[in-house]
Amino acid sequence: MAIATLIAAAALDASRLETLAARLGAEARWLEVGRVARLESARPVAELRAALAEFEGVDHVVHDHDRPPALFLADMDSTMIGQECIDELAALAGVGAAVADITERAMRGELDFARALAARLALLEGLEVAAIETLLATRIRPNRGAATLVGTLSRHGVRTVLVSGGFTAFAEPVARALGFDRVVANRLEVANGRLTGRVEGAVVDGAVKRAVLVEERARCGGPVVAIGDGANDLPMLHEADLGIAYRAKPRVAAAADARLDHADLDALLHAFGFTPADPGAD
Repeated sequence: MAIATLIAAAALDASRLETLAARLGAEARWLEVGRVARLESARPVAELRAALAEFEGVDHVVHDHDRPPALFLADMDSTMIGQECIDELAALAGVGAAVADITERAMRGELDFARALAARLALLEGLEVAAIETLLATRIRPNRGAATLVGTLSRHGVRTVLVSGGFTAFAEPVARALGFDRVVANRLEVANGRLTGRVEGAVVDGAVKRAVLVEERARCGGPVVAIGDGANDLPMLHEADLGIAYRAKPRVAAAADARLDHADLDALLHAFGFTPADPGAD
């Protein structure tokens, strides 16, 4: 059975929904009248996804497991938060344009992630590490619905992992604020209070993100959901039972199982069998 959750940016046309349900032999019901609906169909998942593509301004999440996830993995930059932390550091260092260009090309998959990271970090050599605290206080902000999403999943026993090609100096405080159970990210090398332009240890790239998912799934079992926006997220999105592209680059959007282009992050709770209004939600 294929299960689809439709989430409208504004309003969901009831007559179009009814027509689609009839065409697919599906059962439709409202989860939030006029905005969020659920379809259940015996048709294949791919067929339901193709049929739902006709709804403009509507996000749809289609899967074939009627169970909540046991494990949720998320990228950080431009997914759980609205910023790219390395670009923010670069702006303070006066090399913003050069670093932002490399970031954009890497996220589109045009550049090898590890080499792109090394090239960007080299431009940050000598920047005072105190700049990180400044950015955390003034620039780094969660995307709408992030805290509610992670907090609600945690209250329902879902293990949550923030896995980022960014840096622990940002990822650890973000994870604490949002309520993630685990953080995996790169550790910036610092000497005499300044960035050296390198990271300590192996780079957290797409292969590492996938490996973290495989490791965590072995302990959790059950459905695995992953979300991200850039090319280095593709390995974990492909490995997950449900890979979701968030405001993603075209290559990622095309490859993901589902896309969240309009709704806030907490709207995903509807697709997992929960609601943003669960008691204690942020």
